[in-house]
Amino acid sequence: KLAMEFPSEDIFLMTTSPVIKAITNFKQVSKTLEEFDVEEQPSSLLEKRYPNIKVIQSGVKQLKSDEHKIFTEDGKEYMYEKLCLCAGAKPKLIFEGNPYVLGIRDTDSAQAFQKNLAQSERIVVVGNGGIALELVYEIHGCEVIWAIKDKAIGNTFFDAGAAEFLIPKLTAEKRETPIECKRTKYTMEGSEEKERHRAASDKPGSALGPDWHEGLCLKGTKEFSHKVHIETLCEVKKIYLQQEFIQLQRTSLTFPKEEKNVEPDEVLWPVYVELTNGKIYGCDFIVSATGVVPNVKPFLDGNYFAVGEDGGLNVDKHMRTSLPDIYAAGDICTASWEPSPVWHQMRLWTQARQMGWYAAKCMVADTLGESIDMDFSFELFAHITKFFNYKVVVLGKYNAQGLGLDHELMLRCTKGQEYVKVVMQNGRMMGAVLIGETDLEETFENLILNQMDLSAYGEDLLNPDIDIEDYFD
Repeated sequence: KLAMEFPSEDIFLMTTSPVIKAITNFKQVSKTLEEFDVEEQPSSLLEKRYPNIKVIQSGVKQLKSDEHKIFTEDGKEYMYEKLCLCAGAKPKLIFEGNPYVLGIRDTDSAQAFQKNLAQSERIVVVGNGGIALELVYEIHGCEVIWAIKDKAIGNTFFDAGAAEFLIPKLTAEKRETPIECKRTKYTMEGSEEKERHRAASDKPGSALGPDWHEGLCLKGTKEFSHKVHIETLCEVKKIYLQQEFIQLQRTSLTFPKEEKNVEPDEVLWPVYVELTNGKIYGCDFIVSATGVVPNVKPFLDGNYFAVGEDGGLNVDKHMRTSLPDIYAAGDICTASWEPSPVWHQMRLWTQARQMGWYAAKCMVADTLGESIDMDFSFELFAHITKFFNYKVVVLGKYNAQGLGLDHELMLRCTKGQEYVKVVMQNGRMMGAVLIGETDLEETFENLILNQMDLSAYGEDLLNPDIDIEDYFD
């Protein structure tokens, strides 16, 4: 965007990675929903396309904002007129520096994981965001103990109802036949926003795209397909290496066949995990997929940035940080403007792309002294992804984030086929979760955006015999 607007200006892109992430197969699904693949490409392709872009492969050592200077790891310095920080986020590893704890964040760590998995009989997965969900579903031929701190899987993206809908897929060897659709309506105990979505590794790399597991053969040593045991409401208390565990003289457990089964394990494992619920499991290695923290460290020293509660650099509605001529976009920043009632920040690829594009527009407008309106993508939170091979669309305050107890949920579920949940407040739709091929995303997007009073429709809103799209087209 910057290169197109200022063809005669020099634009430097600083990155520690030899490759850049490019968006391919972009598809605008609806007003706010977009689908795309993320592909790694050599940086020379970008330089070829835009001759005024120069890619500098080096990390940033220091930022001197008062001098408008950047110092890189390779000992060079660069002056800037305007600077945009897009350094992403760093994985939150449960235990730093343990060789048996593997984070997944970038392509290198995904490949390291694949290699380790090929020799493994059992692994422990810790975390409950998007990466953990995908991992657990994609792994074959290896026992998985999945430790989550919530009551239900996938807490970042949906509620316990959606989790129940998805769980049969974890153990299914064959496709289930859909059974009769049930519709219910209920109100919720207040739910807070939980940990953020994304993955982990011991170094910051460029984050994985939405289809990171495609083309990776995630197979362990065993012949069976899925074997997943979920330990809920717990976290990792301690990790023991084999020798430490032997000296402890404590008992670890076999893979549970039924919930009641707690037999001691005779096998010696390379590493052991003690959970806060008191159980100990041995395994080949541990995957830490416990979210991320904004990667602000290289920029804070000597610069007085305003920093958000989640550790990101505060940005205003023009993506400006608190320091002159410095902007930020993506996972490193914290949106500190007054958001639309149905938008919230979440550290996802879709939002990083939107913020980067919008930040460039703001830098252009500021340079030319023009005014600019807030980008439409910040009107409504909208994300489309795939979990357990189902299409998943989340819109607005899909988990009633910030709505307090003053809301109700309406639900329609056909086992093995679709799960539809809408969040209603004062007769207006505030959010929705759509799993499966529901074809409702555009209609619901419009209903949330125009805040129409839907009280008159009551539960017919989700009646499968009524074509809701015709109603509101």
